[in-house]
Amino acid sequence: MLAVAVLMVSLMSCSKNMTTNVDSLYTPTAADVTSSATLPDLQAGRSVFINSCGRCHTLYSPDNLSVANWKAIVPNMASRAVLSATETAQITKYVTRGK
Repeated sequence: MLAVAVLMVSLMSCSKNMTTNVDSLYTPTAADVTSSATLPDLQAGRSVFINSCGRCHTLYSPDNLSVANWKAIVPNMASRAVLSATETAQITKYVTRGK
């Protein structure tokens, strides 16, 4: 029984092997700044996205999903990853390009 529990935990645990090439993810520039997202916000969001989201699964390009989809997905995943409200906002700003 203990062996089964250990196996289940290891199968469900996070894996660095699943992340995409982070160089292929968009890097925020001054052109991406909006009234609700500063360049430091976007840069911090990219960092948290890579280091928190990428711990457990493949990183999707922000362009792969709509703004509405990201705004629905990020809070759900943030609660699973136990991210702070600030981290959640930073990721949301990054993946939606401040929209």
